[in-house]
Amino acid sequence: MRTITGFQPIAVPSAHTLVLGSMPGVLSLKANQYYAHPRNAFWPIMASICGFSPEQPYLHRVEQLQAADIALWDVLHTCVRPGSLDSAIEEGSRVPNDFAAFFQQHPHIRLVGFNGAEAEKSFNAYILPQLNVSGIRFVRLPSSSPAHAALTLAQKITAWREALCIKP
Repeated sequence: MRTITGFQPIAVPSAHTLVLGSMPGVLSLKANQYYAHPRNAFWPIMASICGFSPEQPYLHRVEQLQAADIALWDVLHTCVRPGSLDSAIEEGSRVPNDFAAFFQQHPHIRLVGFNGAEAEKSFNAYILPQLNVSGIRFVRLPSSSPAHAALTLAQKITAWREALCIKP
């Protein structure tokens, strides 16, 4: 089993919202793109919320997030995980990203949305106890993963829009 390493954050200094995943999946790592799995609902959700086409090239979608002052990152910097499922992350292998530095460089962040339970669990366990920030609200979003099929795409869009306080 090998250690996998996530991506750098996508963020502009004016970002007010941060969406956190746990660790990119196999297809995302291969493509070097956040949420590259074709059945992951992240880009359709964000496209609906921010008013762009999910079919646009990756760099255009990233620019649209940045224009909306929405940052994107993962809680984990590295971990050991066969495949893409969060449940397969090996115990004791989670190494978090440097959020103290991130929040210092992005002082306008007021909302952090966790894309699923693992992101929230890892953040609360490995980052929150050492983090010294105030004025930030934390909310768990329904996972955009195709493995989380309890909600329809429309239900996920509604839940994300409400949680991120973005009006239609």
